[in-house]
Amino acid sequence: MSTIHIDRLLDTVIRQEASDLHLTVGKPPTVRMRGRLIELKTKILEPADTVELMKSITPERSQNELQEEGGSDYGFAYGDQSDEENSARFRVSIFKQKGHVALVLRRIPNKLMDLDKIGLPTVVRDLIRRPQGLFLVTGPTGSGKTTTLASMINDVNMTLDRHIITVEDPIEYYQPHKKSVVNQREVGNDVPSFAEALRRALRQDPDIILVGEMRDLETIEAAIRAAETGHLVFGTLHTTGASGTINRIIDAFPVNQQAQIRVQLSTSLKAVLSQQLLSRIDKKGMVASYEFLLVTPAIANLIRENKTFRIDSAIQTGKKFGMQLLDDHLWSLFEKGMISAEDMIDKGKNPSQLLEKVHRAGHTTGRVELDTDDEAEAPAGASGDGKG
Repeated sequence: MSTIHIDRLLDTVIRQEASDLHLTVGKPPTVRMRGRLIELKTKILEPADTVELMKSITPERSQNELQEEGGSDYGFAYGDQSDEENSARFRVSIFKQKGHVALVLRRIPNKLMDLDKIGLPTVVRDLIRRPQGLFLVTGPTGSGKTTTLASMINDVNMTLDRHIITVEDPIEYYQPHKKSVVNQREVGNDVPSFAEALRRALRQDPDIILVGEMRDLETIEAAIRAAETGHLVFGTLHTTGASGTINRIIDAFPVNQQAQIRVQLSTSLKAVLSQQLLSRIDKKGMVASYEFLLVTPAIANLIRENKTFRIDSAIQTGKKFGMQLLDDHLWSLFEKGMISAEDMIDKGKNPSQLLEKVHRAGHTTGRVELDTDDEAEAPAGASGDGKG
């Protein structure tokens, strides 16, 4: 039986610039390249293989958590970190499935990207210099939220003297001290929970706090409180779109607290950046599409008055402030020939409207298209009767 070495697999991931490595019983090691899964030309993994691979990179604390909880997450550095070409950090998720061990390793690039290179709206650079407020970066898993936030923190770190505290699970990008002091706390290693880390952070003279995930009511409450008390707070949520993000936060609270939270959000929330990652047609990696909401006095009123359903039209009329809807940005990337019609429709908030636009522009999507006028046959995610 040939042995599979983790070093060879990780070297392949780095060399091929894959985003993820999947190790599970009954399948050869599989990498994700530009959004697609590709099997490596090696043996099919057996139960003993995944256990051995897991043990070769997993700290004892996480191995114990796997046994007790059925899963664990951690980060580790691979290779000589001074050699950027041949090293990387990995975020690892280990878990049990069908009684066997499985792993997913996500490669975290060593190089932080410049804000302009990422393609963020120019107003973002001004917002991250503000002394207080809540700035949310949202999107599904794998949409590049961590990279965007790390680049924002790096930009502040290089240009301003701030005390930055990050709370992450696990730490992904290491941020060395530059002009700022950066303290990075890992949940499960440095502190038991996000909420506990936020409570403690307020006594640690922070200027900026990054909350890796606003995953529960206690953490959301603590983040809003920190933003209200004179700190700039960055947070992430697994939501799509600005209005959906605001609704998700409000709905996390009991009904009798929601009116109060609307008032608090209307004053503390500064911006929502919602993003998606798509494969480029030219196969030169990925491109991000964004929805961007800047909370103006008019939008603050919509939040306070529970009229979030009007936020999308407010974003459309707020283009002069740098605001944009996700579907508008997707369409512009499609028109520039950067992404395919299929990917645009898959990632869009209103797929039926985008499909209609594709047809009106005289394009086809290269897929079997269903009649969007028939609700029973409407593609997943299409709105109502398909007429938008």
